[in-house]
Amino acid sequence: MKQTIGLPKNVLENLEELVLDLVKLGPIQNEWHNFSKLTRERFHCHLNYRYVAIWEILDKEIRIMEVTYVGSREGAPY
Repeated sequence: MKQTIGLPKNVLENLEELVLDLVKLGPIQNEWHNFSKLTRERFHCHLNYRYVAIWEILDKEIRIMEVTYVGSREGAPY
């Protein structure tokens, strides 16, 4: 993912953990800091104070999700 270039190591580690949780538990990630539903199919959480991840459901039946944004909270496409 191009957006991950230059991110701090701890943010990349948190992103990796989030992706594993998404695969294991699905799109609802209540245990993640500031998790929220943005729309019916889009979600977000904080990877740390400054960085967020946004993901969306592309296909519910075959369980396809995509992380569409990883970056600063200020530039996030909420």
